[in-house]
Amino acid sequence: MGKPTGFLEIAREDRHYQKPEIRKQNYNEFIEPLAPEALKGQASRCMDCGIPFCHNGCPVNNMIPDWNNLVYKDQFRNALTVLHSTNNFPEFTGRICPAPCEASCTLNIDDTPVTIKTIECAIVDRGWEEGWIVPAPASHRTGKTVAVIGSGPAGMACSQQLARAGHSVTLFEKNDRIGGLLRYGIPDFKMEKHLIDRRIEQMRAEGVEFRPGVEVGVAISVDELLAQFDAVVLSGGAEWPRDLDVPSREVDGIHYAMDFLRQQNKRDAGDDESKAAPNGTISAKGKHVVVIGGGDTGSDCIGTSARQGAASITQIEIMPKPPVKENKPLVWPDWPNKLRSSHAHDEGVDRDWSVLTKEAVNQDGRVVALDCARVEWVSANGRMQMKEVEGSGFQLKADLVLLAMGFLGPVRNKLLEQAGVELDQRGNVAANTVEYKTSRDKLFSAGDMRRGQSLVVWAIREGRQCARSVDQYLMGRTSLPR
Repeated sequence: MGKPTGFLEIAREDRHYQKPEIRKQNYNEFIEPLAPEALKGQASRCMDCGIPFCHNGCPVNNMIPDWNNLVYKDQFRNALTVLHSTNNFPEFTGRICPAPCEASCTLNIDDTPVTIKTIECAIVDRGWEEGWIVPAPASHRTGKTVAVIGSGPAGMACSQQLARAGHSVTLFEKNDRIGGLLRYGIPDFKMEKHLIDRRIEQMRAEGVEFRPGVEVGVAISVDELLAQFDAVVLSGGAEWPRDLDVPSREVDGIHYAMDFLRQQNKRDAGDDESKAAPNGTISAKGKHVVVIGGGDTGSDCIGTSARQGAASITQIEIMPKPPVKENKPLVWPDWPNKLRSSHAHDEGVDRDWSVLTKEAVNQDGRVVALDCARVEWVSANGRMQMKEVEGSGFQLKADLVLLAMGFLGPVRNKLLEQAGVELDQRGNVAANTVEYKTSRDKLFSAGDMRRGQSLVVWAIREGRQCARSVDQYLMGRTSLPR
């Protein structure tokens, strides 16, 4: 490495946030990049490990030490080339990935990992600023055609790789705009949508044809696509939300988190939100909001509710509160179970754990409160089971309840019905991670539709690997990387 003692001499420093009272006034990104010299210092902290565990921690296997060293040497263009060799969209992951690479960093043994995510984002942002990122169309055309269904990160990555291999790719999306949950699930304050738009323009110049507003299974059948194209990829995501099975669930004021988030993203884009509001407009303004679910989607609901002007926000989770600090010798370099707080938790929220929602209190057809109880988790027959604590009942005031309890898999819609593919035990499309082939000829699957709810970085990995498999299937050989 350029500075072997950098990790001994320079303390960890990450990007800073605007203060909550400022950032809550709009839906813009609020992360403040590091100054160039500070970034160079952070890159020098990469310690040239004998075994770079960050490679394995990163689902796309980014060559992290390599581009850290190049950043330290101020060779940003070379760093960008190395970064793009494994990741089609580092500006996405550099903003919304939880950075499992940093959890695997050797310096994380003492809680001071290299700021990998920050450096990654700085490299690609510099690339766009300098005009280094341009279309890379194929030098020859194969004459083969591929349809990709679903334009989230898996579908986008798969499409770009196949187009660069010379195939004619058509990307279908049921929504008005390309991007999947990047577009309609991730709030703008975490990732502004112009980042997607400029990648779309790059991919269009590389030969990808975009077909938004076309729901496969409704506007066109799967059989029609299989007849028209040489291969078809299912990358439609895992959008089937887990429901809350309690009395009075059906009253007004209880909504799935994604319905709430999708509406706000459409407002931010200046689009007609009526299609995203089958049950009317959802607003947190002046309301007592309860978010059920402690993950990233719940965090997004908190940040959005704060910006809409909620009277109060409470987040509850049925699982027990995780430890503040993990047991390093036991879990490192794997992803640890520990208490995680996002920027949204600094914007005004009360958090509570081991809380069971028992009933929605109904007043004139609207929710006004939730009846809850405390639970404890006990070991029984080698498994953890939930047990309600006797006499622990309490009530939470709630005008708006947002369900952010995860997803059960791909939606059981016409697309899946017409595809007629086998599902795995979890209800996802069955396909392995070598060939990504489904049980039906010419039909492949990648991303959350295949693996279940996961991270953007996993979706990019699967899209790339699926593209390699499709290329191999079409041509009998492939030069695309895994």
